[in-house]
Amino acid sequence: MTESAKIVRDHAELQAEVQALKAAGKRVVLTNGTFDLLHVGHLRSLVDARSRGDVLVVAVNSDASVQGYKGPGLPIQPESERAELLAGLRCVDFVTIFSELTVDSLILKLKPDVHAKGTEYDPETVPEGPTVRSYGGEIAIVGDPKAHSTSWLIARIRGTEPSPR
Repeated sequence: MTESAKIVRDHAELQAEVQALKAAGKRVVLTNGTFDLLHVGHLRSLVDARSRGDVLVVAVNSDASVQGYKGPGLPIQPESERAELLAGLRCVDFVTIFSELTVDSLILKLKPDVHAKGTEYDPETVPEGPTVRSYGGEIAIVGDPKAHSTSWLIARIRGTEPSPR
């Protein structure tokens, strides 16, 4: 798939793609996040998420939504570049950008078979859990223990990181 085919900004177009894949018997997994400074924790989570189905859709928080919940000065990389980096990963099939504070409306539009979240959650604390369960979707906790973070990388670059992990 080419990069332009992988990054789908139009959610109606992505919905049509996902519906066609599901009609063909494909199991669709959706995960979401900021993915500001891509690190090994992100990669492990994405690979694990992809292993839960046939197609992985990654929803990236827009710059405005990141600023809304993480504050000014973030994200470090613009949404278009974060999306491009993710689209270049072999385990990722589609990337889209969403502007809301939560990914609930996109979940309702795509109705993925699986919604994957990192190990900082458990199935009961996933914010989108009620939305996913409303149509019979599954929740998967993916990746390794949260020992990597963009915040830690930023602190390390600035020389203000806490003692080594």
